[in-house]
Amino acid sequence: MTKFGVMFDGLLKYDLGAGVEAFSTQRDAVLPYEVTQGHQVHGSRVAIIKRAGMTREELEGYDAFITKLPGVAIGVRTADCVPILIYDPVKRVIAAVHAGWKGTVLHIVQGAITAMTQVFKCNPADMKAVIGPGIGPDSFQVGEEVAVQFKETGFPMDDIWSFRGPGDGTPMSGGHHIDLFKPNRWLLEQAGIPAESIQVCGIDTYTTEAFFSARREGVECGRIINSIKLI
Repeated sequence: MTKFGVMFDGLLKYDLGAGVEAFSTQRDAVLPYEVTQGHQVHGSRVAIIKRAGMTREELEGYDAFITKLPGVAIGVRTADCVPILIYDPVKRVIAAVHAGWKGTVLHIVQGAITAMTQVFKCNPADMKAVIGPGIGPDSFQVGEEVAVQFKETGFPMDDIWSFRGPGDGTPMSGGHHIDLFKPNRWLLEQAGIPAESIQVCGIDTYTTEAFFSARREGVECGRIINSIKLI
């Protein structure tokens, strides 16, 4: 069990209230049902899922998904990138967002919220969100050029960035570090979702072997499936 989720049969299950199911898979977990997913490209395109059974090929180039269809699970694949699952219990609309550092800089989660408001007349004040497992701040060492992109995009750097000197020779010590959980939480709050309606599970995929990590295992490793479904 974590602060914001319960482990069951290899699934980290989140409580976003009545009428919705949401989870992230651990390594070797079996999906309990089909999950509509896209072919993600670390971009900012948002797809509206209007029918069941859409394939990854049909959803080429999308990194966020929204639906109002009951019983149709939508999800994103991650292995260090940050997954964000959103639920509007008033309009009964859900979203799944893939936010690596590139998607975060592109403010993809705000793009998804904007689409929810424009297409389905949602109000961010009604929404609930969970930020699932992703690479943690101690593990996410980046080049200076990445830190500069966050700064130039307007993020609160004092809160999300740190410079840890030359390091001690151990992996991920020293250098620039970004806390990917915090800028995405900041984006959610800036979009109008109440702070108390945002959960951050806080699991570091790089240091938690129950979850896949591209940085730890290489880019060809498996992927965590982060899913949400109206029930």
